[in-house]
Amino acid sequence: EVQLVQSGGGMAQDGGSLMLSCAGVGFTFEDLSLGWFRQAPGKEREAVSCISGGVGPSYYSDSVKGRFHISRHNAKNTAYLKMDSLKPEDTAVYYCAASERRGPGYDATPVNYWGLGTQVTVSS
Repeated sequence: EVQLVQSGGGMAQDGGSLMLSCAGVGFTFEDLSLGWFRQAPGKEREAVSCISGGVGPSYYSDSVKGRFHISRHNAKNTAYLKMDSLKPEDTAVYYCAASERRGPGYDATPVNYWGLGTQVTVSS
């Protein structure tokens, strides 16, 4: 069974940092495109950051550019989202995603697999 198992997240103060992890179970990450999305209460799910297989980050939303960093460790079949300089408006449920789209330039579509989500709460 294919799963994306998320860990990390929780609570942070305004200006603080958190790390999210996403481990692939039942399939190999190496050639897949990966992404992080978030959904705040009353808002639509939005793409935060993406990374293409075999290359570096391919997308950051304007709201997180310069503060968040996406990475992947293919040998560990794990993706990460390091979140620095957190703001209260970053509060949301964060979802890991994987796409079978290969090649550079992944921009969050399509998504073939979703993690279950993890809550991130930033207090002022």
